Amino acid sequence: MVDVKRMAAEILGVGVSRVKISPEALDRVSEAVTKDDVRALIDEGLIWAEHKKGVSRGRWRERHEKKSAGRRRGHGSRKGPRSDEEEAWVNKARALRRFLNALKRRGVIDAKTWRMLYRMAKGNYFRDLRHLKSYINEHNLAKEKVR
Repeated sequence: MVDVKRMAAEILGVGVSRVKISPEALDRVSEAVTKDDVRALIDEGLIWAEHKKGVSRGRWRERHEKKSAGRRRGHGSRKGPRSDEEEAWVNKARALRRFLNALKRRGVIDAKTWRMLYRMAKGNYFRDLRHLKSYINEHNLAKEKVR
């Protein structure tokens, strides 16, 4: 019986575990000796290969179903102004950077201090320009008092 399964697997081109034998024809199958005998049983439908089990993509397909050739929600499709939070951040960051660059250009702060404060501004450390000024004055980072 094991030899029959092995031969059938070879003929069908599948693994032994996928070969199935009809329970009604067990006595006929046990008599099979050669590959030709096994081929005849396969042709009769008494031996067959089970379908390969796979992962169903049905649920994924349903979830990712295209609606009019994709969702098209990229930046190019968006209309109207940016969100208020984003606009506020951009304005604040620009103001802080402008002020820091002016201080550096005037020689009020050195390059090392400028770099530290610039990085802090990028990391959203300062609430606003006034907070930055008070931080500089409290920590004596400038050569003169910053107004």
